[in-house]
Amino acid sequence: MAAINAINKSGKFPVWRWVILLIAGVYFLLPLYAALRFAGISAFGSVVTQAGFGSALWLSVKLAIVTWLITMVLMIPTTIYIRLRAPKLRIMLESITILPIVIPPVVLIVGVLQVAPFRLKSTSYLLALEYVVLAMPFAYRSLDAGLRAIDLKTLVEASRSLGGGGAVTLLRVVVPNLRSALLSATVLTVALVLGEFTMASLDQYQTFPVWIVAFDQNDAHVSVAASLLALVVTWAFLLVIALFDRRRYRKAS
Repeated sequence: MAAINAINKSGKFPVWRWVILLIAGVYFLLPLYAALRFAGISAFGSVVTQAGFGSALWLSVKLAIVTWLITMVLMIPTTIYIRLRAPKLRIMLESITILPIVIPPVVLIVGVLQVAPFRLKSTSYLLALEYVVLAMPFAYRSLDAGLRAIDLKTLVEASRSLGGGGAVTLLRVVVPNLRSALLSATVLTVALVLGEFTMASLDQYQTFPVWIVAFDQNDAHVSVAASLLALVVTWAFLLVIALFDRRRYRKAS
């Protein structure tokens, strides 16, 4: 915000901010360049032909979809209800959703494996439920920020005055006004699932991050290339969402 104000007042971007951006860019891009030099361009072509690549990637994508669905179904109605009907419980909800950040994933997975039913342990959906717990802090804060930006009470009352029921109000009135928040929650949830390693390895499922680490023992060059490829795909996904949200904002304005 300070940078925006500085640009608006002077019409120019301060030099020291360019210096900070340059240092930050070098800090992030230099390791990527080193990894690219180590892996080599030829390693990227052989990533998709390696054994287990397709199944590991599909498992991560499937877990990301299931995790996103469960997280949205749980967090959207809960956040709206707390904001609209029970604002006094907001502090308690914030405290609960912060616990997955405070408690290490190793402790969470060990506890879950002790109490989870055997039938659930034998499926990868247990891992999706664990990812829902990890995604709660990010999804809740994204949705809560989106609800702060709109007049939720007025929207709900207007919908009800026009005969809209609870489901209609939620799906056709509230959710369309939370697109930016939903996109942010989606990005954070998907990025978390696609990059999570600890729980998947302890659960003995070969997700894409686990496959990268396991394959590193056989061919480090291909493993680094796969990591860079996953990073580029994630960045492309974030860019598409950002462009989609910006285009929607321009149409709305």
